[in-house]
Amino acid sequence: MSRIAPTFENLRQRGEKALITFLTAGDPDLATSEQLVHALVEAGADLIELGFPFSDPMADGPTIQIASERALAAGTTLRGVLDLVARVRRHTNVPIVLMGYYNPVFCYGAEAFARDAATAGVDGLLLVDLPPEETGELHPQLKAVGVDLITLLAPTTPEARMVRLAGEAEGFLYYVSMTGITGTQKVDAAAIAEAVAGVRRASEVPVAVGFGVATPEDARAVAGFADAVVVGSALVQVIATHGRAPGLIEEVQRFVRALKSGVNAASVSN
Repeated sequence: MSRIAPTFENLRQRGEKALITFLTAGDPDLATSEQLVHALVEAGADLIELGFPFSDPMADGPTIQIASERALAAGTTLRGVLDLVARVRRHTNVPIVLMGYYNPVFCYGAEAFARDAATAGVDGLLLVDLPPEETGELHPQLKAVGVDLITLLAPTTPEARMVRLAGEAEGFLYYVSMTGITGTQKVDAAAIAEAVAGVRRASEVPVAVGFGVATPEDARAVAGFADAVVVGSALVQVIATHGRAPGLIEEVQRFVRALKSGVNAASVSN
C-alpha cells in the first residue's frame, strides 16, 4: 500500500501542508543521491520525488536537463535508481515518487517495472510524457502492486477533462503552475490560486503545486492555497553548485529547512 495517503492525512490532522522535494537520482552519483535523500528527510521534506534520468527530458529546463546528463554520464540506470530506493527504505518510511519519462519504463517492461518498484519501496510514479488516456498497459500493473500513478494537470487543461482526471487521481495531483519547462519562470501564486481551488474541489486526493517555486516566500504563498508545494529546479541547482564538495549536505539541508519554514508559516496563518 502506498505511503502517500497516510502521510497527507497525518499532515492534515496537524493542520500542516506538505513539502515535496525533487532531485535527479545519480546527480552527481547514486551514492551522493542516497545521502541527499536522507538529508532531505532530516531537513523536513515530507515526500521525495526522485527523477530517473532520460536523454531527452523535454518538459525540463536547463537545470534538470544538465542534471540528467550528469547522472547518465555517471552510469545511472532505472535499475540503479530502484536499488537506491531499496537501500533508502531500510532507514525511512517517507513516501518516494519516481518522476521521469515513459521510455525507460517501457524498455524495462510494465509488469517487471511495477513489480520491482513495489519491491524496492516506491509509492508513486509520475510520467510527464504519458497522457492518462495512454496508461492502459502500465496502470493496471501499478495498481495491482499498490503504486500510485500520479496525474499532472496544467493551466491549459480543459475544465471538463480536469474534473474527470481529478476525480480519478491517485496519491496526489500535481498541478503545473505555468506553461513551459521547469525552472525558467517564477510562480505567480495569485494567478493560479483560483484554478487550484477548483482542482481541489474536484479532487478526492491532495493537490500539489510545482514549477517555479524557488524561495521560502514562494513556498509560503503556494502553501496558502495548495495541499503541497513541490520544489525541483531550485534544489537541483543547489546540488549542481556544490557537487561533491564537503559542504553539499549542509547547504541542501539549510535550503530545505528554509523552504519548510515557509510552508509551515502558511499553515500557521491558515
